[in-house]
Amino acid sequence: MTDSTASTWDWLLFGILPYIGIAVFVVGLVWRYRFDKYGWGSRSSELYEKKWLIIGAMMFHYGALLAIAGHVLGILIPESWTEFFGINESLYASVSKYAGGFAVVLCVAGLAILTARRLHNPRVRSATTWTDLMTFIILWIMILLGMAETVGYNIFGPGYNYRPTVGEWFRSLFYLQPDPSLMVGAPTIYQVHVTIAWLFFALFPWGRLVHAFSAPVFYLTRPYIVYRSRAAAHIPNPGTSRRWQTIGRD
Repeated sequence: MTDSTASTWDWLLFGILPYIGIAVFVVGLVWRYRFDKYGWGSRSSELYEKKWLIIGAMMFHYGALLAIAGHVLGILIPESWTEFFGINESLYASVSKYAGGFAVVLCVAGLAILTARRLHNPRVRSATTWTDLMTFIILWIMILLGMAETVGYNIFGPGYNYRPTVGEWFRSLFYLQPDPSLMVGAPTIYQVHVTIAWLFFALFPWGRLVHAFSAPVFYLTRPYIVYRSRAAAHIPNPGTSRRWQTIGRD
């Protein structure tokens, strides 16, 4: 049911755009995996330059993991649940300030290194696609907005408890009962942040970020690697199974 406090524009941004972003995200991942398996990966540029890639990627990935954990705790988990386990709003706000600030520092520093590397290294720049550029632009906007929220509102500002508004709104999307009116009272910077986030989700399947959904699970069950010695190999008798045999030694 449409809330009277939410305008048509609010419904477009906070009632319709999220589902478009989720649909493009899911369909895009399925399509890429089904029809572009050879392109499914990070398309690593490690061969072109390795030193700064390792430093920047490690900082950015660790910062992103911390940021994702913070979003899960703050948005997906209701405030009443954390209070039930003894985490009141004051304690949560303190942890959010410092953990969020640390995550922002790692993300910004790591992304700055990766951006400079991609722009100033000719070999890396030549391997850059338009989706890479769009991903970097959206990541920068999204991270800087998150930094402004964490630093501007929660560390040096008066603070803003986004869990009763942004958190409730986000969970209402999964109930298929979106309530954009919850976002109307949120500061503008939070509204822009979540809007950019849905654009990021829509772009996610079409770039190299799909490697986040890949894991070397099959390495756990594959046979051991067999190393051959320089000595003459022992030829087994005809009909003898060679499976799991060590070759090259008596």
